[in-house]
Amino acid sequence: MAQALAAFFSSGFRPMFLSAAAWAALSMTLWILYWTGSTSWEPAWPALDWHVHGLLFGYGSAVLCGFLFTAIPNWTKRPPVSGAPLAALWLLWVIGRVATATALPWALTLGLDVGFLLLVCLLAARDILAAGNRRNLPVIAMVALFTVANTLFHLDIRAESPASSGNGTRMGISLLILLISLIGGRIIPIFTTNWLKQHNATKLPVQFNRKDGAVLAASALTLILWIFTPDRQTTGFALGIVGLAHLWRLSRWQGHRTGSEPLILALHVAYLFVPLGYLLTAASAFGTISPMAGLHAWTAGALGGMTLIVMTRASLGHSGRPLTASILDTTFLSLLGLAAGTRILSALDVWSEPLLHLSATLWIVGFALFVLRFGKGMFLPRPDAP
Repeated sequence: MAQALAAFFSSGFRPMFLSAAAWAALSMTLWILYWTGSTSWEPAWPALDWHVHGLLFGYGSAVLCGFLFTAIPNWTKRPPVSGAPLAALWLLWVIGRVATATALPWALTLGLDVGFLLLVCLLAARDILAAGNRRNLPVIAMVALFTVANTLFHLDIRAESPASSGNGTRMGISLLILLISLIGGRIIPIFTTNWLKQHNATKLPVQFNRKDGAVLAASALTLILWIFTPDRQTTGFALGIVGLAHLWRLSRWQGHRTGSEPLILALHVAYLFVPLGYLLTAASAFGTISPMAGLHAWTAGALGGMTLIVMTRASLGHSGRPLTASILDTTFLSLLGLAAGTRILSALDVWSEPLLHLSATLWIVGFALFVLRFGKGMFLPRPDAP
């Protein structure tokens, strides 16, 4: 048991990615049971607020923690956060999930939930500053702002405002989409280039450059507009332009040449939901479709899909396994893409209720298969470790 726990808390991706996937499946199950009246459980918050917070800030914060504490040692060459400190952080995250689902005092719930993200920021900033790795400080800044967004969500709960449609929610979604755009814009061309070179391809992806930086700057400004004025047509126009810019970025990365490797292709498919979210949200600003379509393109599609593929690649690579998709990997990655697609269609009033149930089922099964695939391995040391 001691050896298994030592392995489990040896790196951030192990407890945080496994717990994030388990929570994604469990919280969606609870939401569907509540929504259909199949359970007597009721969240202490308004049900929709709990659902949004659980998947945006609950799931999102766990993935951010796992990603940062796995990537930062590579960025800085410093020892990873591991052992007892990592175990304490993980336990704080677990308690935070319990606190948001039960009738604990508001201030205590706020302290537990936001305190986790604050500690993640402080530990990450400490290592990056100590190593002089200023290139990645913008990532830490966005995680700090994500902490602010979570705090705003809790303040809306306190004020009995609809937190699920408040500024804190839109700010949280915007920051995660910016992080996906920044980090995805770095890793997708690199991983695709490496794979294509192995297959003797001559036409390779365009790597991150100043044009990508300009798109990200325009994205940030447009998302600020969306946070504060989501229903204005000027916001919709800006969202549409930025959505087309992200489609242009994606077109330069040669994703159509990677069909034989699901671990590469899935990155491109997940990123496709970023511009789709912009374009659908633009349409909603003009009153032509429901805002739920764009929101779920960003959350279920871009956030769910990109985090699942990154968690899969990290869980394979950092466990000393080959970066080649198994049948099970291909299955749960495909299920997540289908879950996002059916959820968007349901928001467009296409067989709304049946597709809503189908989307939730695909989401639950997809994340449950990730837990099944990697659960045991998270408690085992790397096979090539001393």
